[in-house]
Amino acid sequence: MTGIVMFLAALFMLAIGFSVAFTFGAIAVIFGLIGGMVESFGDGNGFMGGLEIFKETFNFMPYRIYSIMENKILIAVPLFVFMGIILQKTKLAERLLESMAFLFGEIRGGVAISTVLVGALLAASTGVVGASVVAMGVMSLPVMLKYNYNKALGCGTICASGTLGQIIPPSIVLIILGDVFTVPVGDLFREAIYPGLALVGAYIAYILIVSYVKKDYAPPVVVESDMPKSKQILNAILAILPPLVLVVLVLGSIFEGIATPTESSAFGCVGAILLSVFYKTFSFKMLKEALEESVKTTAIVFTILIGATAFSMVFSYTGGDEIVEEVMSNLPGEKWGFIVLSMITIFALGFFIDFVEISYIVLPILAPIAVNLGINPLYFAIVIAMNLQTSFLTPPFGFSLFYLKGVAPAEVKTSDIYRGVVPFIGLQILVLIIFTIILLG
Repeated sequence: MTGIVMFLAALFMLAIGFSVAFTFGAIAVIFGLIGGMVESFGDGNGFMGGLEIFKETFNFMPYRIYSIMENKILIAVPLFVFMGIILQKTKLAERLLESMAFLFGEIRGGVAISTVLVGALLAASTGVVGASVVAMGVMSLPVMLKYNYNKALGCGTICASGTLGQIIPPSIVLIILGDVFTVPVGDLFREAIYPGLALVGAYIAYILIVSYVKKDYAPPVVVESDMPKSKQILNAILAILPPLVLVVLVLGSIFEGIATPTESSAFGCVGAILLSVFYKTFSFKMLKEALEESVKTTAIVFTILIGATAFSMVFSYTGGDEIVEEVMSNLPGEKWGFIVLSMITIFALGFFIDFVEISYIVLPILAPIAVNLGINPLYFAIVIAMNLQTSFLTPPFGFSLFYLKGVAPAEVKTSDIYRGVVPFIGLQILVLIIFTIILLG
């Protein structure tokens, strides 16, 4: 049971506030030593024998780290991060929000619908959840409050729209899942478009229904402007078209087999820089800041990955993976029992830990069991990506909630944000269930 205790210890350390990046590595070292001592004293070899077993266990660690650094799929992670940060610094979100508000503001719930559509466009171009939520929180939420939108509806819309970057490609989650499940990232990108669009449709349908049933929740907004209508339409097109073209080129090159995701991500970086020139926001200072932020984000991801690799190695050594595999393989309902329990486990863990840790700690255990049960790894990865998306919304550690609270006006309470995301979590679960039945049935 050492492996199970090890997993619970890691969750406890995270719950009391220890750094994610180093918790898994530290737990691996501690329990690797404990496991070595237990085995050594059991064989009568004493303390020095335990140290020798510990040393032998971690002798493989340099090779594992080297294989991570050599992984060509993961090269796309820093490149897509850099592309997203460049587009964030071009004030793309502000341009899109202004344009969408002009196009949809005069219908009930129009500003909220605009926020969802901008969230989808930002997801397909930047994929940076934090940047999307902050930008929409700064731009959309004050407008909604000014025109007497319901606070919970406005907050929930912004948080949910910001998380679309987790499922709509190019998504960092999908790249990581492609590595874990050893399936082509391009195939994951292609299949993820459908659940992404389904979520967008579900959000918009919910907003329309709520705004027409409760007419005071999302009144129409008439924006007065001296600018001619034709000029406003042209500005809206100029704001929407360039990032849309970049998205089509980046994803289209992957879908048509012209470029690999890694090659396409490099092309996307060049395209993002050209867009910043087009919008007259390019500067070498901005480029330097984007590079620094990309390095920091990538360093955090790979530090977590190395710690998670050490954790998985020791977890397997202690026999924890065998216990989990035995339990999961003998569930009632066989395949569907495994799928349901897997989805519930991932959803529950999303309340406390990040998608990167779940991907590299839990999923390597589940992936071989899924293959043994005849579950298609491509579709299993898609429904897991949808499940992981909810981790950004679920209290108490949903990152989107923190991002929005950090930029929300003083009159918006934490309770408004929490109440606002509940219906959208329900919508995500509903769409997840539908696609799980369709893809894995």
